[in-house]
Amino acid sequence: MLDPHGALIYTMVIVTGAESKLPAAEITIIGDIVGHLPVFHDFDHGKLAGHLNDCADLLGDDDGLDKTLDTIKAALAPRLRETAYAIACDLVAVDGAATQEELQILELIRERLEIDRLIAAAIERGTRARFQRI
Repeated sequence: MLDPHGALIYTMVIVTGAESKLPAAEITIIGDIVGHLPVFHDFDHGKLAGHLNDCADLLGDDDGLDKTLDTIKAALAPRLRETAYAIACDLVAVDGAATQEELQILELIRERLEIDRLIAAAIERGTRARFQRI
């Protein structure tokens, strides 16, 4: 069974791979998130590459996205599901423009993790405020 740290990393992989590629810059961002967010305080950073590879393998299976979303949900307590959605929103916002594919992935994550629409809207608005550019 996947641990909560792995589930959060899987969530990031799904979002960064929404456009069928996993750019090196976005892998760097995942590393930055893992290195700085309090939820990863006690994470063994040596496991990051393994989680990235395991998620990519699972996504490659038949119905890989559905299996991955189910795995994420099973590994996360309800209070951490909102954290997963917030991290997903941050990754989409990082480059300043959300693609249609990224928005669809966010919707899938929100629905599968059973994030209330009002809570999701608040998370999205907070993300938008943090990533504004002058």
